[in-house]
Amino acid sequence: MLFDLTIICTLGFFAAMVDAIAGGGGLISLPALLMVGIPPHLALGTNKFSASLASLNSSITFARSGKVHLPLVKWQIPFTLFGAALGAWAVLRVSSDFLNKAVLVLILVVGIYTFVHKNLGMENRFKGLTPFNTSIGCLFALILGFYDGFFGPGTGSFLIFSFIALFGFDFVIASANSKVLNFTSNISSLFLFAWNGKVLYSYGVPMAVFMILGSYVGTRLAIHRGAALVKPLFIIMSLLVAAKLIFQYI
Repeated sequence: MLFDLTIICTLGFFAAMVDAIAGGGGLISLPALLMVGIPPHLALGTNKFSASLASLNSSITFARSGKVHLPLVKWQIPFTLFGAALGAWAVLRVSSDFLNKAVLVLILVVGIYTFVHKNLGMENRFKGLTPFNTSIGCLFALILGFYDGFFGPGTGSFLIFSFIALFGFDFVIASANSKVLNFTSNISSLFLFAWNGKVLYSYGVPMAVFMILGSYVGTRLAIHRGAALVKPLFIIMSLLVAAKLIFQYI
């Protein structure tokens, strides 16, 4: 068990560090749990437990640095929470095959579009909140909350991109805002996993400690290095999510 813990804690640290900067950490942390022989349903629940604590830590660190735009996010949180609960309920009743294919196309478009537009997200061009853009932001929070509860892969990328495209935030502020909403949407699914006994705490707790440390390091790097670090990593993680979906599909 000590060897297994060494693997999941080490990979969990790097997963949380990457996730705090650009999202997509689940591409590392979930396979780490599966690698040591944990059954898929327990791996999913355990990963959700550890990742939720890490995203909470990232959210707090970003907020303390002043990178979270609270006047907007405070309106989006309840919509995200409701959407995630609705998505978790719907996944038990609806096939995800179509969504799998649709997300593959969308995540590729987001990654390629961000790569091609060199100045996208490099400067903060936010001009203030209006009733209209706040309403649109809440609608997207509801949709992406539902998506995270229903399916999940690429949620961080979609959140970051939406904050840049809709509001003109730079990558650092967009990443900070997305962490808050990502944590919010995780709460619903984590509650369901925990309620049904699908969290393996003997692995989840030590992994969470290292993921919290990784999230702190990643958040500080994002804050100090800025969009020059976040953007290329965002593109890489978006394309890796797409590659994962392609692999699952074929």
